[in-house]
Amino acid sequence: MIQLLQTGPSTRAGFVGEFLTDLGLPPQLASAIGSAAVFIVVFVTVYVVSKVAIVPLVSRVLSRRGIDEHVRKPLTLLVYTALLFVAIGLAFSLAGFGNILVALSTIAAAATLAIGFAMQDVIKNFVAGVFIYTDKPFRTGDWIEWETNSGYVQDISLRVTRVRTFDNEHLTVPNSQLTDGVIKNYDKNRTLRLKFVFRIGLRDDIDDAMDIIVDTARSQEGVLEDPEPSVKLIEINEASFGLQSRIWISDPGESDFLGIRGRFVQRVTERFEEAGITIPYPHRTLEGSLETGQSEHPGAVSDD
Repeated sequence: MIQLLQTGPSTRAGFVGEFLTDLGLPPQLASAIGSAAVFIVVFVTVYVVSKVAIVPLVSRVLSRRGIDEHVRKPLTLLVYTALLFVAIGLAFSLAGFGNILVALSTIAAAATLAIGFAMQDVIKNFVAGVFIYTDKPFRTGDWIEWETNSGYVQDISLRVTRVRTFDNEHLTVPNSQLTDGVIKNYDKNRTLRLKFVFRIGLRDDIDDAMDIIVDTARSQEGVLEDPEPSVKLIEINEASFGLQSRIWISDPGESDFLGIRGRFVQRVTERFEEAGITIPYPHRTLEGSLETGQSEHPGAVSDD
């Protein structure tokens, strides 16, 4: 070990070793202590400079460029980790531990390969997290829907995304699940169209019903004027006309969209009743006959 430390020492480590030798320490011990002292000083210096100056500077630069907080956080962490490795490598080099650094690099490469096979899912989620940061399919606070789940994004990390559902459940979702399938982001365009089908009787006036629906939508709080509300005749069956209303709301993730739609439907129904417009209910007619057969009683005996 001492022979390894003496191989190719840096000028700084040699200077410290010579100084300690002059103080009366054995040369081999002085060289070892000198190399260790240089390693500690270089590592601490680079670490402190990175922590105090470089990392905050990177964070400010990212903030000025308008990068979202959920993206700045992991990027800053990556910069911090990279600077930590730089500090260790520079400290090994200046302390004269070049051979040790090469050996550690070889071991680290082999360990990385083994860990890569053992942590395929983690790496997959990590790569998916990078894609989420670059593609930005959603941000913190957005209302998203995937597969059979939906909720508000609370936090995005390189491995998982945390979502709060409408039932106040906390979901920790691997990022790969959000990049492999289809995601609905209701907040991406900051507006959302809500649709509801009203049914009226075949004897009712379609134009009057449409006017009531549009007028109610225009007076409903939370419904946008632009795009303006609209209604279309989309269905005719044996019992009713189907009128589909289309209203727009802003900031779906922050607004009470269920309440807005519920109050709108309730008010339209009340105005239909006031105007004498009927809301048909489905009827089913069963047709057929019931046949009965006569048979002799099992215990009956006939007389000849």
